Amino acid sequence: MSKSTEILETFLASMQSCDIDKVMGSFTNDSLWQNVPHLPAKGLIEIRTMFETIMRRSSKIQWDVVSASFNKDQAWIERVDRFWIDGTEYAVKCNGVFDFDSSTSTIQSVRDYVDLGEWRSRLSQAQL
Repeated sequence: MSKSTEILETFLASMQSCDIDKVMGSFTNDSLWQNVPHLPAKGLIEIRTMFETIMRRSSKIQWDVVSASFNKDQAWIERVDRFWIDGTEYAVKCNGVFDFDSSTSTIQSVRDYVDLGEWRSRLSQAQL
């Protein structure tokens, strides 16, 4: 198993745990997460803020990898992100380009692509 694969699997397991502190262990203060077309969340505080709202409301989170392509320190991940909020599952298809820092076993940056109209429409009932 490659280092990039290990970093991604650790991150996915932390998302599934619904533990924000575990999720944040995948990042450093130099990390970026961009939900395109929005501006990127930069550093630990902004990335934490981005994830906290949905994590706080979700009783369960599961991100299913549909396909993945790995280079040494980069991956293209096609996935379905699933969140259970108030007993209802909300799922959305995503594609993300992940850059890893193998020396620190962290995610350096993510550019995540999702149909925002579809996501907002689905989540409108959850009132996040």
